[in-house]
Amino acid sequence: MSTAPRRSRTLTIVGLTAALGATGVLIFRGSPAEPGPAPSAEARSPRPSVTTAWPAAQYRTLGALPLRPLLFLDTTTAVGVATSNDDKFLRLLLRAGDGTTRELRRLDTAANPRFENVTAAGDDIVWTEFSDSGPPQLWAANTVDAAPARRLTADLGNVVFFGSQYDLVHQAGRVYWTAGSEDGSVTEVRSVPLTGGPVQVTRQPGEWTMASWPWLDDGASGGAAATLLRNMSTGREITVPTDGGEFAACSPSWCRVMVVNGDDLTRIDLMRPDGSQRREMATGAARTAVPDVAVLDRFEILAEPGRYSDTSGTAGLLVYDINTGDTVELATAANDTQSRNGLVWWYTSSAGAADWHVLDLRTI
Repeated sequence: MSTAPRRSRTLTIVGLTAALGATGVLIFRGSPAEPGPAPSAEARSPRPSVTTAWPAAQYRTLGALPLRPLLFLDTTTAVGVATSNDDKFLRLLLRAGDGTTRELRRLDTAANPRFENVTAAGDDIVWTEFSDSGPPQLWAANTVDAAPARRLTADLGNVVFFGSQYDLVHQAGRVYWTAGSEDGSVTEVRSVPLTGGPVQVTRQPGEWTMASWPWLDDGASGGAAATLLRNMSTGREITVPTDGGEFAACSPSWCRVMVVNGDDLTRIDLMRPDGSQRREMATGAARTAVPDVAVLDRFEILAEPGRYSDTSGTAGLLVYDINTGDTVELATAANDTQSRNGLVWWYTSSAGAADWHVLDLRTI
């Protein structure tokens, strides 16, 4: 079984754009990396802040957290990872709005464990576990009761995940993911009941990744240029038109088009998957901050590297509002930006201390 990408059509520049959002991947206690110098007043963006642009939105600064968040259910309830005090275990924790924590699972650090793909599924959350001690597994836990976490399956197949919120998709009481064949000729769409049980497998010719239900795409989440979208329920397909030097990542509603000149990204456009309603979204140093396109079919989350980004790992954090065409600044120097479940979160550093911030895009 493998978690390495199975595609050969990898787009280096798209992988680069996500790197700034992953700099905190080894930070389990919420302790920040040393920040670079703060931007000068002249360098700061004139764009509106989140509180100016969206005063009614649910936005919180939480300060330091006892975990690295992998999912926010709202602006105060988070699921994340932290090592035990003796460093013997990696723990998956649920932090409630009142600050109390509940341990969902723990894995021995000697086996190089990872908790990934934490996804909301009604009152449950589901996640994948990886370690050197065995095959990857899919687990779930209820966020309301205190019942122990339950294993759904260890039959994940030749699974490939790309950091997208659609790596696991919950639909009608089942959890879906994709797995590949060795020669890349077929993609298995696998699913298991949220209560656990036998895995069902359907096969789609070609290489695909999950998009929002019931769609598949042939590249977006994997860092390759998307050229085709397919509806699993109806069989409808949408061909994505791009020219040479353009690489698209798509949801069923929108495509983000990276326009490159040689090895240089010159601008980022937005368009419908059929090529209509195309517009310029960003130029200059702007990059994408998260893998998923058009969060909630409305928001593009962008990173804007600055003078010290190479050494600090931080970048300006922006949100482009597709409905209005406005670009709003969330932070001048953000680290570990992530987005799932309609929320976006990041941390900022000052004098060695971390402040976590979370914005609920569903409330805008």
